[in-house]
Amino acid sequence: MAWFTRKEKGIQTPTEAKKDLPKGLWYKSPSGKIIHMRELKKNCYVCPDDGYHVRIGSKEYFQILFDDNKFTELDTDVVSGDPLEFQDTKSYKFRIESTQRKSGLKDAVRSAHGKINGHDLVISCMDFGFIGGSMGSVVGEKIARAIQYSLDNKIPFMMISKSGGARMMEAGFSLMQMAKTSAKLARLAEAKIPYISLLTDPTTGGVTASYAMLGDFNIAEPGALIGFAGPRVIRETIGKDLPKGFQSSEFVQDHGFLDFIVDRRKMKKKISTLLEMLGY
Repeated sequence: MAWFTRKEKGIQTPTEAKKDLPKGLWYKSPSGKIIHMRELKKNCYVCPDDGYHVRIGSKEYFQILFDDNKFTELDTDVVSGDPLEFQDTKSYKFRIESTQRKSGLKDAVRSAHGKINGHDLVISCMDFGFIGGSMGSVVGEKIARAIQYSLDNKIPFMMISKSGGARMMEAGFSLMQMAKTSAKLARLAEAKIPYISLLTDPTTGGVTASYAMLGDFNIAEPGALIGFAGPRVIRETIGKDLPKGFQSSEFVQDHGFLDFIVDRRKMKKKISTLLEMLGY
């Protein structure tokens, strides 16, 4: 009968003394696979069981790609203004400032110069955590300056895109960045300096329509969402069901818009090999 009664020596922890498991120790992938965050970080933020590539930002990409995480960040003090004095429930200026405090970022892109397996490389990397990685005037300006740094120093340029598209709060000022960055990339091409474009999840809107698709090599991570408009908008516009895997990096590659897809764990080796083949 002892099976059905609690003995005095059993667990007697009072409810108020119980502690919850600390948040952020484990990660659960969309397929339900669970991995400790420490192991996930060691695996370049890729789930080992199903190969799912977790969304990461510039901090993590720089750690993965730059040798010993050593780099020189460029244009760190460029911040957004409020050219339209955009007003909604909370002002654009308030949203910028609150996002800066929350994320620790100045805007949705960071640029840096460092070495990748001994090869010099300038990288601009977008952060989706800053207003959805939206492209505003600061994003365009910092990318343009990073490209100019590559031109001045004859160093290959790499763009890591992760964006929901243009930033609506800057309207035309945001859309102008498409032409601005594309013009800079044209000068990079004229100088015969390599440009590698890495598309990650998600890469959409005006970013896809400009610098993300202008690389000498357009590459992507597995399973990334790549497109201009979202699947729901396209489905409602054409009134038809979309093919399975529509706008995934695999689908985009099959239709000729990507050169190859690279697992994040092999990214550094792949990029450095490419630079070596190009003589850089």
